[in-house]
Amino acid sequence: MSQSPHADVEQTEVGSYFVANYPPFSVWNSAAVSTEARPALASPPVPDVPLGLYLHIPFCRKRCHFCYFRVYTDRNAREVESYLDRLAREWELYAPMAAIAGRPIDFVYFGGGTPSFLSTAQLTRLVDRLTEVTPWAGASEITFECEPGTLTEAKLGAIRDMGVTRLSLGVENFDDRILELNGRAHRSPEIGRSYTFARSLGFPQINIDLIAGMLGETDDNWRSCIDRTLALDPDSVTIYQMELPYNTTISGDILKGTGQFAEPVANWATKRRWVDEAFTALERAGYHIGSAYTAVKNPATTTFVYRDRLWEGADLVGLGVASFGHVNGVHMQNLDTWEKYSAALEGDEAPLGRAYRPTAEERLIREFVLQLKRGTAAPGYFASKYGVNVLDRFADPLRSLEAAGYLARADHQSIVLTRAGLLRVDVLLPRFFLPQHTNIRYT
Repeated sequence: MSQSPHADVEQTEVGSYFVANYPPFSVWNSAAVSTEARPALASPPVPDVPLGLYLHIPFCRKRCHFCYFRVYTDRNAREVESYLDRLAREWELYAPMAAIAGRPIDFVYFGGGTPSFLSTAQLTRLVDRLTEVTPWAGASEITFECEPGTLTEAKLGAIRDMGVTRLSLGVENFDDRILELNGRAHRSPEIGRSYTFARSLGFPQINIDLIAGMLGETDDNWRSCIDRTLALDPDSVTIYQMELPYNTTISGDILKGTGQFAEPVANWATKRRWVDEAFTALERAGYHIGSAYTAVKNPATTTFVYRDRLWEGADLVGLGVASFGHVNGVHMQNLDTWEKYSAALEGDEAPLGRAYRPTAEERLIREFVLQLKRGTAAPGYFASKYGVNVLDRFADPLRSLEAAGYLARADHQSIVLTRAGLLRVDVLLPRFFLPQHTNIRYT
């Protein structure tokens, strides 16, 4: 995909690694906004498909050196308020559309950027305006991403009062030197303080994010990060392996040879080993591995509705600059600059930038590869929904996984990856892509 890790190389080179969607974003196009996205929004919804809402809050105190999202660190209070007004206006435009009108909101995700960058007053005003249009008190899950250094007890109280059920703390690492090297804004004392505040407020689920392979990471420090995570006893832990998409500061340094960063990024074998060590320690502590990235303490009560709904084809309205969505079978993304996004909403127009309508086969592949990230997929699900025997449809790539030691089981009951397969699942997924979608740039 013009993405070297998909060739299973060991060095961490510049290019996309994480498979978030299918077909690749590079095949989405602006022409499909008028031919596919707008007609999809103007059509009645498919019955019984859940609807979610994603809100992109693109503000941060600092831009992390590994960040590849659309974020801003230089906006003043007036500009932030203006953006929030546009975010609310965007939902006011979508809510009456035929694909959306009258549907209950099943899940909500505040992502970024840093949603907790906003003040308590800004958050309250935004949520009040959004829920005045469409209440979400009955949502199965409301997730809110936080940077520890932006949290006070009062702000966490306001977030809890918004109905947030899943609080996700972007810890990433516990070592202040590594946090500084990688451009993180928070420091280790803020982690413990914010976590204690959050626990005292009774959030139903608290998740901690870690990143394996940040600049400067060592074996000893990674073990310390695992120990400190276990000491906090979160409901779930999410661990990502450091990747270097093209638009990160680290990637720019590598491609231009400017020598800004002396510390190397760990290779893939090391990052997989670190995640495996973390998973093993978490399992010993009673956690269950729920995907290539997540461990949960109690699968009966700790869920990730946003992830599971999307991996099973739910509709999602993405609000905010560069946000992604999927409605009535059409992938869509908003305009990806502040100026273009703002101009569209000032003209009372949905700020769509590009779209793509996947075929039935592409929808099947999308759900199969995303669900395989759990480490297991159920052939019966695909037979029921698509009328396809995935054991036959994907016989060749499944055989290749088995031959490499990445497949533990493949029968009519389940398809199960080995731990080695799970730890490198994003590298393996392109084997299931259509030929025209391999060896092209992913984004």
